Amino acid sequence: MKDTILKEYLTELKLKFILDNYPDIAKQTAQKQWSFDQFLGALVQGEAQRRQDNRVQRRIKAAGFPVIKSLEDFDWSWPKKINRDQVRELFRLNFLKDHFNVILIGGVGLGKSHLANALGYAACLEGHSVLFSSAVDIINTLSAAQAVHQLKKALKKYLSPSILILDEVGCLPIDKVGADLLFQVISGRYESGSTVLTTNRVYKKWPLMFNNDSTLTSAILDRLLHHAYTITIEGKSYRMKDRIEE
Repeated sequence: MKDTILKEYLTELKLKFILDNYPDIAKQTAQKQWSFDQFLGALVQGEAQRRQDNRVQRRIKAAGFPVIKSLEDFDWSWPKKINRDQVRELFRLNFLKDHFNVILIGGVGLGKSHLANALGYAACLEGHSVLFSSAVDIINTLSAAQAVHQLKKALKKYLSPSILILDEVGCLPIDKVGADLLFQVISGRYESGSTVLTTNRVYKKWPLMFNNDSTLTSAILDRLLHHAYTITIEGKSYRMKDRIEE
């Protein structure tokens, strides 16, 4: 088969790795006296890896991370209190198969969002779908959809991922409409997906986040905490680290 025709076929089949690398691998095959099976295996393995890498990158892009974080980047020396073993266990991602939730509680600047982001990133690498969003952005998106009678469709965005990272719950006041909308997200994901939530408020103060509605708060906590791991982080803000040291 002529080289130009082969390239046309490979292009048509979207076998980009093979298209770009088969001449070099053919030379390597001749130099190392590989069998045909080894030659074919190298081409197929490379193509499969390229597609796997592309899928990972699509998942990362779809997740909407504001920045990419990893567990390796986390400064364990800064928090005054954190259960390191518990956090590391979560990064094995076993909680996903049973649709357990993860609640990260702590003051500002202690790395809650970093850990939530890193957990989502680790999940993307292992083939899970992830969506990262602040609580305010979710409420605003769903409120706009509700106004044009598209709420059911908009909710699917937050109900379908394996992990929904619900960031900064309680950083800004949530009115009754917003609380109701968040409840629909949390309720809809109950026992069907994992929610990773970050907040600066301990559970007993959650009614303050949800318009002092104790009934709604209880319903939210009931669904979140039925299957959940709570990570409590204590200390001073890492973002104030330089000023504190001065």
